[in-house]
Amino acid sequence: MQVVDNISAAVEKQIGRRPWLDHLVRAGGRFQDSRGNFFAAGITYFTVLSLFPLLMVAFSAAGFVLAGHPEWLAELQDKVVETVPGSFGDQINDLIDQAIRSRGTVGVLGLLVGLYTGLGWIANLRAALTEQWASKSPDKPWWRSKLSDLGALIGLGLAFAVSLGLSAVAAGGLGRKVLEQLGMDHLTGAGVLLTLLSVALGLLASWAVFAWMIARLPREPVSLRSAARAAALAAIAFEVFKLVAAFYLQMVLSSPAGATFGSIIGLMVFSYITYRILLFATAWAATSADNERAASIAPPNPVVIRPRVVDRGVSTGAGAAYFGAGAVAALALLVVGRRR
Repeated sequence: MQVVDNISAAVEKQIGRRPWLDHLVRAGGRFQDSRGNFFAAGITYFTVLSLFPLLMVAFSAAGFVLAGHPEWLAELQDKVVETVPGSFGDQINDLIDQAIRSRGTVGVLGLLVGLYTGLGWIANLRAALTEQWASKSPDKPWWRSKLSDLGALIGLGLAFAVSLGLSAVAAGGLGRKVLEQLGMDHLTGAGVLLTLLSVALGLLASWAVFAWMIARLPREPVSLRSAARAAALAAIAFEVFKLVAAFYLQMVLSSPAGATFGSIIGLMVFSYITYRILLFATAWAATSADNERAASIAPPNPVVIRPRVVDRGVSTGAGAAYFGAGAVAALALLVVGRRR
């Protein structure tokens, strides 16, 4: 026990000397107390559930594109016939034709279902992020909550659009084109510079999304300074996770089982880890110095003085005996006093 106490004291001493380590420990405690892993798993389920209406909208959009370009449709059907032999290829082409004919219905239905599942997803995500603040927000009317969730969903879509734009710039070789225009593409270190630029743009894209989610999605007021710092931490962790996930998926998808189930399992694992990063970053922001609320100490209860009457429980016979003994003692004292 003495050794354990000494180790605990040494660890606490080291934590006290390093503010960042103390912040990390407090954020980890908040994440565990607020059931961060549980909420990450729940949001992953709603994410996968929301993908089906999005696929319906994607198929509908593809149907409109193919209907407007018959040559693309004919080329696609020819590829299907070449790739899938026998009557099965004709059946697939019939399904494609049917999907194109019903593209409007599928698109409208996908949008309606997607709106419903999207609102459910954003509501659960906001609840999970708010939980990291260890406080309960006042309940609002359901219609105000839905309007707020709809605004948050639209804002998140815009943040994703900005992130995708930055990612496209990083992947599209804009930096290389700029160097080619300047005639600097053959200089020593140009490849390293382009790699660093691509990584920086990827970090900036991830940071923009995480900063918006941490600052605007919780139903609690969040300072932009703490949200920006927490988003930087989340963006770095997310980029490292993407590198590890890329190698992992390459190994998993090489097996037959991985080729069959690897996509959906990879999507679930990717979503789960991403939400854990987001929730931990929110816990980091919630435990920062500019967001921590002073602990409210409740005043003590008022002191009430109540006199107590103790009943000794003396019976009538005992009282009479005590009275007689007292009378005899008083008579004896009186007789002794007269003799003196």
